[in-house]
Amino acid sequence: MPHHAPPKFLPLCAALLIATGLSLTGCKIEKIDTNASDSQTTDGESGTAAVKTSDGEKIRVAYVTNGIASFWDIAEEGCKAAAKDFDVECLVRMPPDGTADQKRMLEELISDSVAGVAVSPIDPDNQTSILNDVAKATNLITHDSDAPKSNRLAYIGMNNYDAGRMCGKLVKEAMPEGGEVMIFVGRLGQLNADQRRQGIIDELLNRSNDPDRPFDPADGVLKGDKYTILDTRTDNFDFAIAKSRAEDAIVKHPNIGCMIGLFAYNPPNILEAIRGADKVGQIKVVAFDEDADTLKAIQDGSCYGTIVQNPYQYGYKSVELLAKLARGDESAIPEGGFLDIPARAIRKDNVDEFWAELKQLTGKDEAGAGAK
Repeated sequence: MPHHAPPKFLPLCAALLIATGLSLTGCKIEKIDTNASDSQTTDGESGTAAVKTSDGEKIRVAYVTNGIASFWDIAEEGCKAAAKDFDVECLVRMPPDGTADQKRMLEELISDSVAGVAVSPIDPDNQTSILNDVAKATNLITHDSDAPKSNRLAYIGMNNYDAGRMCGKLVKEAMPEGGEVMIFVGRLGQLNADQRRQGIIDELLNRSNDPDRPFDPADGVLKGDKYTILDTRTDNFDFAIAKSRAEDAIVKHPNIGCMIGLFAYNPPNILEAIRGADKVGQIKVVAFDEDADTLKAIQDGSCYGTIVQNPYQYGYKSVELLAKLARGDESAIPEGGFLDIPARAIRKDNVDEFWAELKQLTGKDEAGAGAK
């Protein structure tokens, strides 16, 4: 992911004004479940691919996620709004079982001759070949998690390293005296997860701000002056495993002070494990994303806070960019190939306002439960 300093954060409501008031229709949604650079040249397996225009009467673009998720349900609403606004058809694909499903979906989209694909790569280092195949066939952009080695035209999302440091600051607020913490995440190897984790580690160990620092190994204890990071536990998007990992951590580490969930479903499963152990309040919880259970827990004080992205805008801006590229508007590519949609820290003092904004955008009473 490019490591540009993000602009000063604008409040969520202001940042989303362009997308409010839109009818959320006009986008064909297909949830498949089997149970950047300014230089526009074609360079084989490296560099960026040329922008491709569409000659069809109806432009069709695709939005590919990294799983089936509540987070992605919000992004889907953004896709719908942009599809109507920019007069395109959008196919939303949500792979349920990892890289193999995502690869299959990308291959199908190549065969389907869509006018553009936005994808959140699950394993970018090992997916360069299929991503470049997509880039040869159509306009390719990434969102949420980048694949900077691929021929994608742009990345839409946040600076995940900076967001990780924001999360680390929440941990410091939640337990200023220091102590033992543990990180929980769906998978490592996915760039956004790796960068978030590293940002948290660097913040808690009071290291300098270095987005290019090599990732610390996940299999060792990391000790700082005040905070000790016991472990990073993965669950491969299995909710039952996510909960059992948290339960096991509580038993094995009776002095654990804070549990950090990096994907949307991690914090709710952590909270269930803490409630089951009767340790609400004793163990602090710091989160990522805007799952309804996480927001409720912030309201009642059982979760200290969460770092939220803007999945609605991930969907909206991805479809907008693909629509413009398909019509030959190369000026739509953001400077440096990175459209920064900044993260936001949500605590008890602003959770009600944030949730109201989220409900207004999605037209739903609650943010759904799920994975990210």
